[in-house]
Amino acid sequence: MTLPATGEPTVVLDARAELGECPVWAADEQVLYWVDIKGRALHRFDPATGDDRAWPLPQQCGSFALRESGGAVLALVDGFYAFDFATGEATFLVGPADQPPGTRFNDGKVSPDGRFFAGTMDEKTLREPIATLYRLDPDGSLHEVVQGLIVSNGLAWNADGTTMFHSDSKGQVVWTYDYDPATGTVGDRRVLARPTEEIGRPDGAAVDVEGYYWSSGISAGVLNRWAPDGSLDRSIPLPVSNPTCPCFGGPDLRTIYVTSLRHDLPADVLAAKPASGGIVALQVDVAGVPVSRFAG
Repeated sequence: MTLPATGEPTVVLDARAELGECPVWAADEQVLYWVDIKGRALHRFDPATGDDRAWPLPQQCGSFALRESGGAVLALVDGFYAFDFATGEATFLVGPADQPPGTRFNDGKVSPDGRFFAGTMDEKTLREPIATLYRLDPDGSLHEVVQGLIVSNGLAWNADGTTMFHSDSKGQVVWTYDYDPATGTVGDRRVLARPTEEIGRPDGAAVDVEGYYWSSGISAGVLNRWAPDGSLDRSIPLPVSNPTCPCFGGPDLRTIYVTSLRHDLPADVLAAKPASGGIVALQVDVAGVPVSRFAG
């Protein structure tokens, strides 16, 4: 499918996903992998043909990472699982020893050095700061990184891998952290932005090569680009009501793919934006930072 050169957002897959999330671009295949969390499925979308293949999953999958060795690592409700695309089997690897009831894994992404970061969320009340951001290292060890979150979200790294971006959707805050690629440790945390509901509560995100943070404004139906100084550089209205996560893709990484949700939307919202739950794509004037594969 050819996208408009003007950057107009276009629905490229009318997926009708209950909760589309975690788009991951596979440059070697020129395809987009993504998950439907509530639909319990991992998908592979080929923009060139429009084909979308799905693998059923045993639990809700908040996020996943493609592996250097093949297959994927899934962040399911209770921990990390190895996934084999050929067999469709998920095998438990490791999980938190004391994960609070009512929480599940949510947004995740691989750091430039090949570690898989994924955080949990309070799914029961969406109010309690009982969630945690974890780091899965290539040797299989699991580490707590940030505690006291409500909904861990919005992970991304800048081009040289020295800054990590992270948000708390229900805390309505986006942070940046000093990041050490040699050890996977995070340092000082700073507030980048505090988006309102009207501007767009921060959900999933991606970073471009200029260090700008592209955040799905899930409450406002927009894709926001935040500057390194915390100012709002641009806000792009989308043809879906609740965008969830962007990802840079295409041969030059100048196409942004955005997932969205459909579950629990009122009839009038679906009537106004019937493509909600689909995947939107738009051409932009800056390339994105490529996302690494998990090194384990």
